[in-house]
Parts: sequence; C-alpha cells; structure tokens
Amino acid sequence: MSQDFDPKHFVQNLTTRPGVYRMYGKGELLYVGKAKNLKNRVSSYFRATGLTTKTMALVSRIDDIQITVTKSETEALLLEQTLIKQHRPPYNILLRDDKSYPYILISNHPHPAILFRRGQKSKEGQLYGPYPNGTAVRESMIAMQKVFKVRQCEDSVYANRTRPCLQYQIKRCSGPCVGLISNEEYAEDVQHARMFLQGKNQELTAELSDKMSTAAQEMEFERAAALRDQIVQLKHVQEEQHVYGQSGDADVLAAIIQPGGLCVHVMMVRQGKVIGSQSHYPKMPIEITEPELLSSFIAQRYIGGAQELPKTLILSHAVEDQDVLESALFETTNKKVEVAANVRGQRARWLDLAKLNAEQGLQTRLTDKRNHFSRITALQKVLGFKEPPTHMECFDISHSSGEATVASCVVFGPEGPDKKRYRYFNIEGVEAGDDYAAMRQALTRRYKRVKDGEIPAPDVLLIDGGKGQLSQAEAVLKELGIVDIFLLGVAKGDTRKPGLETLYVGSKEDEVVLPPDSAALHLIQHIRDEAHRFAVKNHRRQRDKKRRQSSLENIPGIGPKRRKELLTAFGGYQELMSASQADIAKVKGISGNKAQEIYLYLHKS
Repeated sequence: MSQDFDPKHFVQNLTTRPGVYRMYGKGELLYVGKAKNLKNRVSSYFRATGLTTKTMALVSRIDDIQITVTKSETEALLLEQTLIKQHRPPYNILLRDDKSYPYILISNHPHPAILFRRGQKSKEGQLYGPYPNGTAVRESMIAMQKVFKVRQCEDSVYANRTRPCLQYQIKRCSGPCVGLISNEEYAEDVQHARMFLQGKNQELTAELSDKMSTAAQEMEFERAAALRDQIVQLKHVQEEQHVYGQSGDADVLAAIIQPGGLCVHVMMVRQGKVIGSQSHYPKMPIEITEPELLSSFIAQRYIGGAQELPKTLILSHAVEDQDVLESALFETTNKKVEVAANVRGQRARWLDLAKLNAEQGLQTRLTDKRNHFSRITALQKVLGFKEPPTHMECFDISHSSGEATVASCVVFGPEGPDKKRYRYFNIEGVEAGDDYAAMRQALTRRYKRVKDGEIPAPDVLLIDGGKGQLSQAEAVLKELGIVDIFLLGVAKGDTRKPGLETLYVGSKEDEVVLPPDSAALHLIQHIRDEAHRFAVKNHRRQRDKKRRQSSLENIPGIGPKRRKELLTAFGGYQELMSASQADIAKVKGISGNKAQEIYLYLHKS
C-alpha cells in the first residue's frame, strides 16, 4: 500500500450512501465493487483481522480509491457491471465468454428453412432458444432433419437448385426446392417442427397418431407407415432429452466452491424442457462464498440485455441482494424476472440435476492430468523433494459412535486418484471410538505388507487428524523398521474451515500453514477429502450389513405389506435400488410423495 494513501483518514470522510468504489494500484484499476453503505464496505478492507490471503494481497497494492455515489443500490449494481465489462479488473470475477447465445431460426419463406443463428434479434423469421452452445443447436437440428425433413439450406442455395441435393437422398429433406412435396404437406411438417421447438411433444405425438390412424383407414398405407416412422423417431428424440417438465422457462444456476476451483453450472429450461447446460469456471481472485459468486455471475451474465432472460432464475443458494438484482434486471430489460432459491416439485428436480452437474464438472476439472501435475509440482517444492512424488497414500477412520469402524487407504499416482489400488480395513478388537488404536491397526496391517515386499512403499504417507494420529504413524513405521516414507500430517485449524489447515511436514514439530490459494494445499485437501469419502462409503456398507435387516424397515409408513409389494414388483432389493422414483410410484399402494421418500432414503449415502 502506498505511504501517501491513508486508508483510515479516507474511510473517516466517506459517505454512508450507496455507490461504487474503484481501487487502483500504480494507476491500474484493480477492483470494482458496489456497496449499500460505502463507508462500512470500504472500511471492511482495512480491518486488523479476518481478511483472507487474496484480499490482503489486493489491499497491499492499493494506492488510491475513487468513489461514485448513486441514488440506490440498484444504480450501484448497474454502474459496477458497466465498469467491470469495460475495464475487466484483475481482482473481479470475469466471465470469459460473453458472446451471444445460439438460436434456431424458422425463416419467413414460402418453404421455410430451419437455420442456425446467433443473437436474439432477427428479421428473417421466428427464433427459438437460446441454447447453451452451438453443439446443442446442431444436435437439435439433426434430430429435426430426421423426424420432419424440413430443409436446412440457406435461401441462396435453395433458389439455385435444379435437382434434389444429398440431404434428400439420405431422407433428411423432402425436396421442396424442386417440387417433390406439396406446399400443404411441407407447411404441415414445418408446423410440426414448431410444435417440437415449443416443447409441445405430447400434443405433437397425439396429432401424428391420429393422422396415422386416418391414413390407415383410408388405405394410404405408405403414408401411414411414414407417419409411424415419424412417431418412433420423435419418441426416440424425446427419450434422449432425459429431463423435461410440464411447463416453464427458467435458467437453473448451481454454484459450488471447492479447494482449487469453483464452478457455476447453468441449465436452460424452455417450455418445461431442458434444452442444454453449460459449466463456467471463472477465476477466483479473492475468497468469496457461493451466494456472492452467484450474485456476481447473474449481474455479469444478464444485466444489460446481452442474454435473453427467462421468466425465472432458480438458484442453488439464496443471495442477499435478490431485490437489487431483480430491480436491476427489470430496469435494463424491462422484464420482470423471478429469482428463487427455495423451490419444490419439478423445479427442485431441475436444481438437483444442476447441482450434480456442477459437482461432476468441477471434480473432472480438478482431476485433470495437467492440473494434477501442476499441484504435484507445487507439493514437491513445499516438501523439498528433488523429484515430484509419484505415489502418495492417505488414511482416514469412519464409524458411528464406535459401530462398524472402518479405515480407508486411498492412493494417488502421477495422474491422480488410482482407485484400483484403494483399500479399506474392517477394524476389530479395539475399544469403540478409539480412533488412535484404529489408525494404528490399519497402518500396521498395510505397512507390514510393505515391509514384506508384497506391495511398494509410497513416497508420501498423509495422515488426517493432527499430531495424535501422526504419532501413531511414526510409531508403526518405527516398529516395522521402515524409514524411507515421508510423513505429512494435516489438521484442521481452530475454525475447522477448509483453507486454514495446519500441516506437519516430516514430524509433528515442524508446522506449516499454506495460503488458501496454494496448489499444494489444494492437492492435500483433495487427497484428504477422497480418503474421508471412501472411509464413509465403506463404513455405511459394513454398518448396514451388520444390522442385517431390510433398509425398507426404517422408512416411516412402509409396513410388511408395502415392503412385500415393492420387492415383488421389482424382484429383489438390488433391482429396487436401480429403479427410478417414477418406477417406484407405479407400485400398488405407493403414492408420488411416498415414492420420493423411498427413493431418497435408498440413495441417501
């Protein structure tokens, strides 16, 4: 921080009104923020304690702050987004891809075409969408080519045809350019394509079925067969959609933040049908929460009218400035948008799917080989190794009040988790709840095999649990005479928050605290979390096995009669586990709500 800039003096003279603050360092705009109360918000950056590492890094560079007072918090949000998009400051979360989304166009033409277009304004015809990416548009267009055979060539190509093209030969176009289909029949196909894009799949299937029956009664068997094929293809396309509801236009946004990265997954629902989704991985210059991430993402994505707004934004986390966002969206687009976080029914199912995609997307990104190699290299520097560690193991203990104690051992290799080499140990003969004795038994059983040469020794042994558990590992290795395994202990800090762990490098006396954005810390957290997940998974399996009773007995309202109906309907417990919620609801005596309870209970682990 510049010696000429006095933050205490600056804050003392600040107004308490809403506005925007801009932080500069050596003439460069570092960060833009909005505030309901400028004095309170700006002063929070200069408090003595409680700042995250990245925020401290930002504050250390500040040598000037400029303020713009606004009439309301909504105006502050609008100005903040204008400045972020104009200057793209390094400490603000930035969306990389701000280009307009793709749409499907049905053109204004005697023989309309189905075309790919970008942007929500077109005088050529009617637009349908938006879709999350070009691939989603092309997949939908290929499906419609197969089902409806509506042309997809540009008008300049259509006007110069003297004979049918290849699309006609492979039965993906009905050849209107050379009169191989009547105007009435082609208009009917175009109308069916419109119904498909509007999500009216059930009505469309019913209409085609009626036409097929009529054609058969009138002895037009070729026409009836063509309609039959169309219905079959349409049902196949509908099955590939996987998820669709009754009605509604919404963007479903799920945010997740984990050590090493963050993800916002946007799932787009139009006319009650999920038309696609896209994951965004913005950089995190300063530490934020999921609600703050969603608020910033919504402001950048939608304010200013760059993207078409649905009727509803469904969020995985409630945001504090919901009223401000809704007001700003209305002011810039003249469209009232509902922002909802607590949802039920079909909307809750959409949100669950978006959350799952966000988790899977971030997990895939974090386990990417290139990302893993960079984290291993960072850990190598922390540990002082000459070469990156290629074999790391981590142990964790799981039990329920001492019942069915299980120890897990996970293995990470050069390319990340090596799940084929994971092992778990059922702990026997120790006092219930004695985690030290459980850890000692698991380590002894594992490393006795290392001592005997049955399995290779790891470069690093990571122990979750702090000094106590690290002492158990040191004692076991000493007893076995193994001296070439590097010990690394990890203990949660006083606040028990991720990012504030204490590391014991080599011994319980050598303490290290890495910054929250350290790639080495992210790798350690990943290994530790994977060991915990694997331990809990196997503990639950052993616990349920030991109790030796049907899991259905623990569900309220499911008595012997209903259990028998369920097991009879599916043929056994494993088949019931594989059934969907909709399948369970079809069983005699099982309502929709009860089916949901059963499904959630069976899959809660």
